[in-house]
Amino acid sequence: MAVLADSNDNELEQLQDGGEGFTVPETNSFGQTFRDYGVESERQKGVEEFYRTQHINQTCDFVKRMREEYGKLNRVEMSIWECCELLNEFVDESDPDLDEPQIEHLLQTAEAIRKDYPNEDWLHLTGLIHDLGKVLLHPDFGELPQWAVVGDTFPVGCAFDESIVHHKYFKENPDYNNPAFNTKYGAYSEGRGLDNVLMSWGHDDYMYLVAKENKTTLPSAGLFIIRYHSFYALHRADAYKHLMNEEDIENLKWLKIFNKYDLYSKSKVRVDVEKVKPYYLSLIEKYFPEKLRW
Repeated sequence: MAVLADSNDNELEQLQDGGEGFTVPETNSFGQTFRDYGVESERQKGVEEFYRTQHINQTCDFVKRMREEYGKLNRVEMSIWECCELLNEFVDESDPDLDEPQIEHLLQTAEAIRKDYPNEDWLHLTGLIHDLGKVLLHPDFGELPQWAVVGDTFPVGCAFDESIVHHKYFKENPDYNNPAFNTKYGAYSEGRGLDNVLMSWGHDDYMYLVAKENKTTLPSAGLFIIRYHSFYALHRADAYKHLMNEEDIENLKWLKIFNKYDLYSKSKVRVDVEKVKPYYLSLIEKYFPEKLRW
């Protein structure tokens, strides 16, 4: 397992403070504040309908079925970069901030991190690959509906925290009234560790499984970011902390650093793909096998 390059407690504190690097924009590409799910617009109506469908269907049984099926990694063999290129075909319907192909967002995120923290190459690569699980939308991967691929993630098997966006729609989820799943701990226990908690199924959990089972040498913080970068109830509202263990607590610091770049690097600034491609190919070679099972 790779170690965090040039990382120590002082540097981590500096990264958390944000340093003098990345400047957070005030509005997204639609001229509105980021992650504003209440503003009236045609796009917002679609986003709310997306979350209604997602919240109803993401049950414990559904997640277990998806993990069993996709955990086999028997659909495609391809490289990380080939997967990046596949994402050119998709726009995330759950995202109120972004209306551009996914590869643009991946490179914007990675390049923003690279500019501010040039020594953390594992974090640059994590920025590039964090959304690759969205290939679940592709016909070769089952062409799953958007509600089973994108959107905010949350634990299943315990109570749905009220901080989750559009929480009201969980009332129609079969697990909502199940006494085995609708309490604070549900099927889990204090300090169980998030690695032992089932998360709503989507691109985060899928890419985590792909990276882990293909023996990536990314540090545990990189895998944590990949699996939980859409878990906003945790890293924005501090919900579900009672399920975390000590390793989760340390890795959450890195996720909060990453989140600023994942969210606020969404812009109209285009990235010259061919110019940056050799650098990211070198990182892929460092941390992943040439071909991955997907």
